[in-house]
Amino acid sequence: MRILLAEDDHSLGQALADGLRLLGYAVDWITDGSRAAAALNDSDYTIAILDRDPPRSSGLAVVAGLRRRQAAPPVLLLTAGDGQPGHEAGLDTGVAGCLIKPIHLDELAACLRALLQRADGQPDPAIRLGDLEVVPATRSATLRREALVLTGLEYALLETLVRHPGRAHSREQLEEALYSRNREVAGATVEVHIHRLRRKLGPGWIRTLRGIGYAIRPPGRKDV
Repeated sequence: MRILLAEDDHSLGQALADGLRLLGYAVDWITDGSRAAAALNDSDYTIAILDRDPPRSSGLAVVAGLRRRQAAPPVLLLTAGDGQPGHEAGLDTGVAGCLIKPIHLDELAACLRALLQRADGQPDPAIRLGDLEVVPATRSATLRREALVLTGLEYALLETLVRHPGRAHSREQLEEALYSRNREVAGATVEVHIHRLRRKLGPGWIRTLRGIGYAIRPPGRKDV
């Protein structure tokens, strides 16, 4: 899932971007409204998080532009102060939700989950593969009914693989799933997370297809 974050306060923007990435989201952080509007026109985002008053075009103006598009992503508006005027104006403009600063990461993450469920009409069902179960709505996983303790990036990697069992995913595809295009990824990062995920799942779950990438399937099975 790719998120656009438009926030000109560098301390807040950096904190939110870093926190969301640790939870496994891919985040493109932009500091002004004009660039946010351009990014939304050029790329597909699952959700946009917009400050109400960034430089060079307000968040409300960006939302108004999105209303003219089909299949526009839902927008979460960040407002300052008591937030009431911004909240009402945002809802009238068509945003999906508003949060009042200061923003807490757990509150933001809960709002993102709710927006995803609302956009889909219902929570994502659990994804089952043999004894493995992945639950996107809670970003959790169990193996043989025992909870797996995963970092945000490990969970994002596991969900990407499980959504297409048996399919080969290249390192570049997995990097795209894990990180935003604005963040450099060290060459061994995916391999490191694959190694850690293998240790938690046990042998046989994740196959390395030499020269191609990685695929997941239940141990001992040649198909899914």
